[in-house]
Amino acid sequence: MSKYSFLDFASSPSVRAAQAEMGSDRMWTPGGVDRVFERFTAEEAAFIAERDSFYLASVSEQGWPYVQHRGGPPGFLKVIDDITLAFADYRGNRQYISVGNTDADDRVALILVDYPRRARLKILAHAERLALDFDPALTGRVTEGLGRAKPERIFRLRLAAFDWNCPQHITPRFTEAEIERALTPLRDRLEALEAENRRLRARLAQNED
Repeated sequence: MSKYSFLDFASSPSVRAAQAEMGSDRMWTPGGVDRVFERFTAEEAAFIAERDSFYLASVSEQGWPYVQHRGGPPGFLKVIDDITLAFADYRGNRQYISVGNTDADDRVALILVDYPRRARLKILAHAERLALDFDPALTGRVTEGLGRAKPERIFRLRLAAFDWNCPQHITPRFTEAEIERALTPLRDRLEALEAENRRLRARLAQNED
């Protein structure tokens, strides 16, 4: 794979003009702060494995952008290798806009967010739609743990570039499971205190007798 940075794909004359207007164009020149992220490392693999949702952007043949949410159990988006992701695509509202868009133009963008830690990973990739029987091993891997969800196809994504966004303006949010994990020690402590209180009350009652 040739070495490209995220902005090698995202930049355009109008983007560079906007950077120049806002005085940030010098930040993104060769040797500046722009980094080359062309292969997933253990850090990205661990981050992706913890996510239970992401946003998928595609572009229609009329040039309209379309963003769709994808969700599932944590880790439903699989890191197949250091340049490949895959996920099972379930049956939804049956509009098939993302499917049609990627059939015409395979370029997609993904945004993955860890709201509690205010971390955000953005990925540019080429999407390939695969039938469920195309590769049984891959199908088994991406459908593991899906429960009653009914996948209709597999999307395999070939990495073009990725980058980490700054945490600014990400409001921390917590899932029900995350809140439950945070509350468990408090509930355990409360239960222990209530049990101790009951023992003390029983002992006090015995002394009064």
